[in-house]
Amino acid sequence: METLLEDLLRTAEKETAKIAEKALEGKRITEEEAVKLFKSDNLTLLGMVAEYINRKKNGMKAYFIVNRQINPTNVCMYQCDFCAFGVTRSDPKAYEMSLEEILRKVEETYRAGGREVHIVGGIPSHWDYSRYVEIVRVIKLRFPDIVVKAWTAVEIHHMAKISGKSYEDVLLELKEAGLDAIPGGGAEIFSERVRRIIAPYKAKAEEYLEVHRTAHRLGIPTNATMLYGHVETLEERVDHMARIRELQDETGGFQVFIPLAYWPEGTRLGGRRTSSVDDLKTVAVSRIFLDNFDHIKAYWVTLGEKVAQVALNFGADDLDGTIEEERIVHAAGTKSAYGHSVDRLVNLIRKAGKVPVERDTFYRVVRVYEGDA
Repeated sequence: METLLEDLLRTAEKETAKIAEKALEGKRITEEEAVKLFKSDNLTLLGMVAEYINRKKNGMKAYFIVNRQINPTNVCMYQCDFCAFGVTRSDPKAYEMSLEEILRKVEETYRAGGREVHIVGGIPSHWDYSRYVEIVRVIKLRFPDIVVKAWTAVEIHHMAKISGKSYEDVLLELKEAGLDAIPGGGAEIFSERVRRIIAPYKAKAEEYLEVHRTAHRLGIPTNATMLYGHVETLEERVDHMARIRELQDETGGFQVFIPLAYWPEGTRLGGRRTSSVDDLKTVAVSRIFLDNFDHIKAYWVTLGEKVAQVALNFGADDLDGTIEEERIVHAAGTKSAYGHSVDRLVNLIRKAGKVPVERDTFYRVVRVYEGDA
């Protein structure tokens, strides 16, 4: 790998090569340098540099988890233009799961050897605060061994508003009820200009970050995301990552960064699907720029399994998991399957030349799958 990198550096455009060499030396690149990498046409070099950094952190391991995503409702008061999932309560497609329905799904996951339930959904104006807490509490009481990763920062911000409580009080109550971790959704792009266009009523960037800051202080690990490929500029993508990098410097509480490719079908915002080149470049630049993150996820639901597989050699070290029935991105047109078996994920990872490693929510190794593809 080192020899190929040397050859690529010799033939690369001078400025790109200089930034790449800086990253390879373990030095932090600036926002301006990250933008230049995004604008570079040398995808092969970016991928090689990102993969070199990834292998220093994770070796040849590529992770997945046996999990399930549960979206309790698609009723949402915000009606963001980029989202095809959320609907009004009167919409014929509207649904709200009962607690019994949610528990049946958790039980199916538990019986199948699942280790985590990932719970996010719409934000209905008629739900009260106690309902969010009750969902976590009842799941944890019935299935104490299941990790509950639930409620985005946007949902927690909403809980604080309707309850009159602080973020700390909400998070402490959720933690007492059994919350183990917080997913990264709701970040979108932090740029105020972009948020006014795609999600004007949701929690602001500062509020999203403050929820995560508070969670980290309380010992609750979280993930971070970035929705890209809609109306943002490359500079706004990098600014988004810079704010996340800064908070990670402060708290160290983020577990993984997840670039989420925008899917336009069925949204009011419209637009085009991101290209595979843009997807791979975004994964690679994320890995190079976010030097204080151990893990970068190639989320197969938004990338598609083939691009996600390639991304495992562009700096990503995680495919996410079995998931079972993700609805949010599927509402916007992704053609990815609703769920994958363990065997399929293992095979995808092996064919990418990596060692499949089943993990838990906290990146502790459950099982290493040795053997050939």
